[in-house]
Amino acid sequence: MSMVIKGPVKGVKGEIRVPSDKSVSHRALILGAISGGKTRIRHLLRSADTLSTMKILQDLGTEIEEGGEELIVHGRDYSFREPLDVLDAGNSGTTARIMMGVLATQPFFSAMTGDESLRKRPMGRVTAPLRDMGAQIMGREFGEKLPIAITGGSLRAVVVRNSRASAQVKSAILLAGLKAEGITEVYEPILSRDHTERMLRAFGIEVISLAQKEGHLVKVRGGQRLQGTDVLCPADPSSASFIGALCALGGGEVLLREVLVNPTRDGFFRKLREMGAKVSYENERELSGEPVADIVVGGGSPLRGVEVAPEEVPSMIDEIPILSVVMALAEGRSVVRGARELRVKESDRIRLICENLRRMGAVVEEFEDGFAIEGVERLQGAKITTHGDHRIAMAFAVAGMVAQGDTIIDEPECVKVSYPEFFEHLRSVVENS
Repeated sequence: MSMVIKGPVKGVKGEIRVPSDKSVSHRALILGAISGGKTRIRHLLRSADTLSTMKILQDLGTEIEEGGEELIVHGRDYSFREPLDVLDAGNSGTTARIMMGVLATQPFFSAMTGDESLRKRPMGRVTAPLRDMGAQIMGREFGEKLPIAITGGSLRAVVVRNSRASAQVKSAILLAGLKAEGITEVYEPILSRDHTERMLRAFGIEVISLAQKEGHLVKVRGGQRLQGTDVLCPADPSSASFIGALCALGGGEVLLREVLVNPTRDGFFRKLREMGAKVSYENERELSGEPVADIVVGGGSPLRGVEVAPEEVPSMIDEIPILSVVMALAEGRSVVRGARELRVKESDRIRLICENLRRMGAVVEEFEDGFAIEGVERLQGAKITTHGDHRIAMAFAVAGMVAQGDTIIDEPECVKVSYPEFFEHLRSVVENS
């Protein structure tokens, strides 16, 4: 059922803790399951994606106790039970790709699928190196697409040179590498999200991470054992970006509490500051190996166009849809290049960004790897096509709140994938909507 967003809002004010980080939540569950002993997780994100991860781990025999804000994972020390049925990753690419690395270590047969969207997304970047490590993998299009079947077991270390920065690929290889003979090395052109490396250290694993002349190297030695620990999941900077953007465009001030500000993840807020918005990090500290801060965003300042270079894209890949909305209302020309990965997310995000912004009156030029936007004074309400993509739905809901007239979001329920309370939180910070 579609949703009507009425704009423009008259201001934004409030204090909010958005849901916990999805990337950290996935990894806390998975690392807890492959470790020995108990792992206590606080503030785990409970969304459709993370529940897919939890269900797969339970189908593999992992005991998970839930109680209020705390959850306990009873680790199986990489010794899982052969599943009785096909494992379902739902809409979660993180679940599918990282769990492939875990399943490659197991001496049994398993099969994994996902929803219609996930079955279209590329998996070969994970299955190819796992095959090189010794896992037997079959699937659609020679293992490029789900469903995929894996029979794992004895693995050997490999050296993988990724042509693009991908934290999911890197994580899958590293987790397989911990059960492989030798030292597994992953090279990337740019350092991708490093949550897995940080969390592995918290679980007692030695991880070497080095800047190279042409990229970045991460390596682990096989045979190390993880020991369960306590993990606190900070607030998700991707989810926080929507509230921050609304404030920057709608005026007022908002305090976003306990947000992850890992430098591989906070690119949106740094770019928002570069555009002229008031953005400050307060009460900076470290929680479970991750840098965290309370982010204050102030609106009302004139915004100017900016460029996003290819090397900046990994730190804001999920926020580019909402950044495009801010760009559409900034003075001058904004450009994003090197974001081809957006073509193979839950939707072709580059195409949907361009199509939906044009419907709202923006001037947009589409490239294969990005787009250019000429800022306009105001956006006009329009009917938005999301193709069930949560980031597109949330970005254009924000656009609708600052546009003139009504905006119709065709599949608003898709936000449950990452931010179930999204519309409730929007309403809570809007003044006189």
